[in-house]
Amino acid sequence: MSDFPSAERPIQLSPVAVKNIHIMLKDNDMEGHGLRFGIRGGGCSGYSYVLEFQAEPDEGDLRYEVEGIPVFVGAFKRDYLQGTTIDYKDTDWETGFEIKNPNARRACGCGESFDIDDKAAKTESEQQLQA
Repeated sequence: MSDFPSAERPIQLSPVAVKNIHIMLKDNDMEGHGLRFGIRGGGCSGYSYVLEFQAEPDEGDLRYEVEGIPVFVGAFKRDYLQGTTIDYKDTDWETGFEIKNPNARRACGCGESFDIDDKAAKTESEQQLQA
């Protein structure tokens, strides 16, 4: 599994997300599985996130590990995920993962899909290529 320095990883996991992922994997007898994150076309705003536990990465996935959790980042439009942080909320009103994507321009009313700021995503990808 590739090991990228933290600053070079396309996505970051908050400490609270890491803690809850470990709990979920253990509670569901899925220890050793990884977290697969990506996007797919669809939804009223154009794209929706893929966030699931998976035993092995899909072909073309970027692979690295965060505090013992294998992370698989999907190949489809991966640039659109650059700089994303996955957090976990547990409040009186909502519980679950919260995705903070700096490239997302707007979300639909139901929160299930989003649109991308193509210019920002391309600019960030170009900056990484030049570094």
